[in-house]
Amino acid sequence: MPIPPVFLPPTSYDYLTVHKVTGADLTEASDVVAAEEPLEIRVGFGPAGQREHRTLAITMRTPGHDMELAAGFLLTEGLIRSRAELNGIRYCPDVDKEEERENVVRAELAEAVAVSMPRLERHFYTSSSCGVCGKTSIEAVHAAACPVLPTDGPYVAPDVIHELPARQRAAQALFEQTGGLHAAALFSPAGELLLLREDVGRHNALDKVIGAALLQEWLPLHNTVLLVSGRASFELVQKAAVAGIPILAAVGAPSSLAVQAAKDFGMTLCGFVRQGRYNVYGGEWRLRAPQ
Repeated sequence: MPIPPVFLPPTSYDYLTVHKVTGADLTEASDVVAAEEPLEIRVGFGPAGQREHRTLAITMRTPGHDMELAAGFLLTEGLIRSRAELNGIRYCPDVDKEEERENVVRAELAEAVAVSMPRLERHFYTSSSCGVCGKTSIEAVHAAACPVLPTDGPYVAPDVIHELPARQRAAQALFEQTGGLHAAALFSPAGELLLLREDVGRHNALDKVIGAALLQEWLPLHNTVLLVSGRASFELVQKAAVAGIPILAAVGAPSSLAVQAAKDFGMTLCGFVRQGRYNVYGGEWRLRAPQ
């Protein structure tokens, strides 16, 4: 799987005038900050001639790769299970104000997709920091259809995990400009970078990666390793499991619920991957040199 080129639109960042303080000196300077704007995700569903359109979610995100973000969100929230169930995604043409049009996308589901109205009526609100708020229960998330993770690999040499953060950081174009973004990156078991996306939200960065893979029909991602730049939350473990990712590594710490979920899914979970060390919280059998 070759690395698709990453194009960052100008709306991904803003130039600001700031005042820098060094000791007692105050000087004016130019700075670059990561953009954060709301994205409304709408869905169209139902048979021809009886299509309905509803707002599914509003998420705070860094503009760019919006179609991938929407596709990944639809998959990881259980509204679709494959690329075949998605007819297409585009910026919503019926938004009145042109300047707001790029903050609203509409995904058209295939006619055969059965849509649960109670699921749609939960009307998620997603922030850039915490992910989806207001899930009805942990059991509902566990019940989401997740591919069975492979039990015969993949196998990754333990020292490969050490190398992933540096390889991820080298490919973070927007982070180099702003210093304020999370990243999610897919690697091969040998440590080759396959796909990377950035966003102010950890969950958005991962949804963009999963959405890109979904649109390119790469799923399930059974032969990949995922690295996230922050902590490993329950939600990130759940999203990775839906995409079929068997190994999740995080630069930060995992939560107790993330560890339990990883064990339930049969996922290898690594945390504190930095400074030449890391902890393995489950699935350590995958960490050995490939035969």
